Amino acid sequence: MINRISVKNFKSLKNIDVNVSNLNLLMGLNGMGKSSFIQVLLLLMQSDKLKERVIDLNGILTHIGQGRDALYQFAEERSITFQVTFDEQQTFSWKFPYQSDKEQLTAETGYAADKMIFFREKTGQFQYISAERMGPRDIYDASNITVANKKQLGVSGEFAVYYINVFGLEYIVPEILRKDSAFSNKLIHQLNAWMHEISPGVSINTKYVPEVNKVILDYQFEMTAQKTNFFRPNNVGFGISYVLPVVLSLLTSEKGKIIVIENPESHIHPRGQAELGKLIALAANAGAQLFVETHSDHILNGIRVAVKENRINTSKVNVMYFDKVTTDVEQFSQVTQIKIDRNGELSEYPKDFLDEWSNQLLKLI
Repeated sequence: MINRISVKNFKSLKNIDVNVSNLNLLMGLNGMGKSSFIQVLLLLMQSDKLKERVIDLNGILTHIGQGRDALYQFAEERSITFQVTFDEQQTFSWKFPYQSDKEQLTAETGYAADKMIFFREKTGQFQYISAERMGPRDIYDASNITVANKKQLGVSGEFAVYYINVFGLEYIVPEILRKDSAFSNKLIHQLNAWMHEISPGVSINTKYVPEVNKVILDYQFEMTAQKTNFFRPNNVGFGISYVLPVVLSLLTSEKGKIIVIENPESHIHPRGQAELGKLIALAANAGAQLFVETHSDHILNGIRVAVKENRINTSKVNVMYFDKVTTDVEQFSQVTQIKIDRNGELSEYPKDFLDEWSNQLLKLI
């Protein structure tokens, strides 16, 4: 597991050095550097030439542009540095000299060149679910290589439906993630049970069409003694389709897996967001390492409740609040690390953090 990440001169991250844990929640106003921090991991994971000290600024996980887009605007030293430390105190470092018009950056000789080949082995499985996810469709793509071989859902969750079709009745959900109300411990039944927290009574059905290598998805809803007719995703709304790959990625959490999720709360009712927060906590407790970017107080509060209910130890939760320092000559991101105690209380409440409910309420008094 990664336990420390240091970044210098990357985008708005002038000099960030933070401890990370099993569950890392990235919060803060828009444009404060949360996505830039996540992009450090994405750049390292999408680059196929780390052993040659090369990172690709543009790839399947993230698109930065050129060197001029990657360098901190006010950098005194014209280089970008990434450093990742694992719990065995094994550290990987890269220092990339500035090249304004290049889409690949090559690290200086001597920066962990002999260890870079092992970086992917240390990170194990990696799953990234972006903020821009696959919305409702009548038919979804299938990819045996992506799903069956690589166990991936796609950056936009585009292969989530096919994943359900392949592994729904085969994969057994880890005990810590199971709902007792589910019909069985199989993935499809546990998925339906957790999706009931988002949309009560929803039931997911998939059908593979081999002639066109596509998958059909539809939903039913439970009634007192039977189920409704089948509904196409387009007739149900965005919320269920948008959260489906998020819940699926969490239910397939395993020890050593790194999961990065952006805005899991999109299109979800606050009650569902709070339950999603609990599932995020359970996934981290199952052994995966999570980096979750969110603007939702409800996601945070669901995690706080999970801590209070002893579903996850407080030492495994790390809240990172991003804001910016502005001076006469520069502007850069800073991170306040907030701990949650065993009662679910936060160690700090920085300015603009969880303030908006009170701010608006005061205007109504």
